[in-house]
Amino acid sequence: MAESNNQITKQEEKIWSAISYLWILSLVVLAARKNNNYIRFHANQGLLLFVLSLVFFITGPFVMILNLILGIITIFGIIKALQGERWELPVVGSFAKSLGDWVVKTLKI
Repeated sequence: MAESNNQITKQEEKIWSAISYLWILSLVVLAARKNNNYIRFHANQGLLLFVLSLVFFITGPFVMILNLILGIITIFGIIKALQGERWELPVVGSFAKSLGDWVVKTLKI
């Protein structure tokens, strides 16, 4: 029975982690599950992708290709989260944790 309960927990973590890549929902997941390391890892990365997509959107149509790349990375992150893997974003992955920590402290969530 304990093994079944553990499987449910892992599946729930995977779903929360995948949802965290859906831009603004990363803030909701970060607030709701900030004490779970696996979910927080993915929520931090989802938050970073959300912030980057906003910056790219505001800067104009010349960076639409960057938003397309972010969309592809987001899909890849969702797939990795559902597979139960910790996959760090290329180039900016190390910045995601510090951004997530800063948001949690600033918004006091």
